[in-house]
Amino acid sequence: MNVTSRVKITPGQRVLIVLKKDQRSGKLTEGRVKDVLTKALTHPHGVKVRLESGEIGRVKEAIDEKG
Repeated sequence: MNVTSRVKITPGQRVLIVLKKDQRSGKLTEGRVKDVLTKALTHPHGVKVRLESGEIGRVKEAIDEKG
């Protein structure tokens, strides 16, 4: 899935994000989207989101939950 497009990311969706502190290592954090923070329709480094846990980062991968 194209995670650089804001319309593809919705609240409640499970995603893998990279936190600001983990950008160098590329470590991914899993969680559910609470808020989409990117205002532009697209962003080349991924859409910025806030997870339900409060962590903020850029989406690198969306997790497909369909069985």
